[in-house]
Amino acid sequence: MKVKIVLDADVLIHFSKANMLSLLPEILTEYDHVVLSTVYEEIGTIQGQLDNQIHFLKNIVLETFNPTGEVLKEYAMLKNTFGKGESACMAYCKFTNNVIGSSNLKDIKAYCERESITYLTTLDFLYYAYERKKLSSADCSKFITDVISKGSKLPNVDITKYIPSVKL
Repeated sequence: MKVKIVLDADVLIHFSKANMLSLLPEILTEYDHVVLSTVYEEIGTIQGQLDNQIHFLKNIVLETFNPTGEVLKEYAMLKNTFGKGESACMAYCKFTNNVIGSSNLKDIKAYCERESITYLTTLDFLYYAYERKKLSSADCSKFITDVISKGSKLPNVDITKYIPSVKL
């Protein structure tokens, strides 16, 4: 069974704003790409786009998040401090040894590092898209500019000089 990348809302929204949501699961094909039901409920207007990938392209899986036992305890504890989506992703990955796809570093970074959970940000996905020749550096710059111009926060970096948070 493949390791899963459990996608949080911000990464999905960034790729949607850049009109590249369909590219996201094509970047790191050695992983399965999963959206937890808790995150799906948070993404609002891009649910239709995601539904197309889930039902027609079948390259992202919607997984019901119905925690029990230790996962439920961890989720409840995390929800006191963080949003539902981040909390679900972190609790799920802590006990399943999967990877989180989230750019919400102020919420996830310290927890993931403490719990030894691998995480990838939007820029990490862009870096790997560039490295694997799925996007040019100009495409990556346009992605970043488009996402920022549509109201999301994203560091405006030169992808050719970017150092990913994890080397895959």
